[in-house]
Amino acid sequence: MRFGYQAGYWSSGPPEGALDAIREADKLGFEHVWTAEAYGSDALTPLAWWGAHTENLKLGTAIMQMSARTPAATAMAAMTLDHLSGGRFICGIGASGPQVVEGWYGQPYPRPLARTREYVEIMRRIFAREAPVEFSGKQYQLPIEGGTGLGKPLKSTIHPIRTDIPVYLAAEGPKNVALSAEICDGWLPLFFAPKDNQFYKDALQSGMDAGGRNNWDDFEVAATVTLIPGADVEACADKIRPMLALYIGGMGAKGQNFHYDVFERMGYEAECETIQELYLAGNKTEAIAAVPTSMCEAISLIGPPGKIKDELAMWDESVVNTIMVSGPVELLHFIANDLMG
Repeated sequence: MRFGYQAGYWSSGPPEGALDAIREADKLGFEHVWTAEAYGSDALTPLAWWGAHTENLKLGTAIMQMSARTPAATAMAAMTLDHLSGGRFICGIGASGPQVVEGWYGQPYPRPLARTREYVEIMRRIFAREAPVEFSGKQYQLPIEGGTGLGKPLKSTIHPIRTDIPVYLAAEGPKNVALSAEICDGWLPLFFAPKDNQFYKDALQSGMDAGGRNNWDDFEVAATVTLIPGADVEACADKIRPMLALYIGGMGAKGQNFHYDVFERMGYEAECETIQELYLAGNKTEAIAAVPTSMCEAISLIGPPGKIKDELAMWDESVVNTIMVSGPVELLHFIANDLMG
């Protein structure tokens, strides 16, 4: 199992101690550092700033929201950061959800799978730099149809140092997970539970079959996992409950919440309904308290070090080959000394 450091997106400001942790992860042999964005900090600026202080870590976005940038703008950023980092960039993208896409970016949210397919295809053509890019899709057109008529196909002025810059897809539903294996180089699950491994393995395999991929060796599954060592499991779970209540209860509308759907598929249908009803009614404290400890344990590694080591075996046997963690330098030392083989 490989480990990466997930810096995530900011709350009210830059996370304290992030640079120290990233530098230490670089020294300890972690695989990569990742940033994210929601509707505050962007994913690219912190990654470039922090990445400049590292030598070995791959630099990934988990994720850049597709609606924030056109495919060409994302490709430009990817090629630029890949140059600046000496070929260490991983372009993680995702469709996000209608609440953010329509409410924050002011963009429509039609057919996310079809849009993702076109988005990635345009990026691949830009990376290849074989010819001026022309694309006539249902979601994107280059040059755009119905404009001034003055647009013309263009080819990137910069020569990418890698024409195969890896593209990873954040996905939760089975069709989108399959799409990641069909057209991308990696999958970025947010709430992965080892007990549901076969469900996701089947989805990934169907995508690999559709894309003609012959093996899993060149495909990475990098899962964000909360890892909290501590003698008291309940106390550790208390640190996870607010996040799960937010994602299940408040990240999306009733009937249109992909995170809710993940936990519902795990068998927590009744719990999810309670959490969402409480959260949307403004009873956030009660919603947090309604998150069961077993739900926290299903998608995380928490508790005494011995328990964490034992449960890590389930992750080793799953499709996940990289775990992304967040936390202070002390946590990184625990992982390097006790979990990294």
